[in-house]
Amino acid sequence: LSFAQERLWFLDQLTPGDSSYNIHLSLQIQGALDIGAVGRALSELVRRHESLRTTFAMADGKPVQVIHEPAEVELPLTSLTELPEGRRVGEARRLAAMDAAQPFDLASGPLFRARLVTVNDSAHQLSLTMHHIVSDGWSIGVLQREVAILYEAFRRGEASPLPELPVQYADYAAWQRRWLEGE
Repeated sequence: LSFAQERLWFLDQLTPGDSSYNIHLSLQIQGALDIGAVGRALSELVRRHESLRTTFAMADGKPVQVIHEPAEVELPLTSLTELPEGRRVGEARRLAAMDAAQPFDLASGPLFRARLVTVNDSAHQLSLTMHHIVSDGWSIGVLQREVAILYEAFRRGEASPLPELPVQYADYAAWQRRWLEGE
């Protein structure tokens, strides 16, 4: 673990089930939506970024990162079209707040989750929630940009235009530990 991850892991041990370190992003999408392309974009995002498929376990009395193999991201779909129009936006906000407040289990994961809410035929809300131990405020902008790029490519039937990442967060954590263990 990086030192920042270690600190967050320790805080989670003190107050398990606390959602204070959840990071939430709610994207409003206007127009026709290709739900399959959204799912593929999220799965590709998680494949690209090991931290989004990482959990935390104990090994030899110390917390360690466990990086899992890529898998399809579960994307629950919620349609609000049966509700009266005046209640839909409020219900979409309530669902986003509920997603943001739901705690994570650092040992079992996943530590990244998504939900797609259909408000009407041309208005959708994509909620992304992750634990701060696998993401930060700066990373949210990167994830948002990559989801948009991947969605557009997959919607057009193209392959991912994003290059493979040469470095992952676990590489940084290992470098940080080595650097601070020397003289």
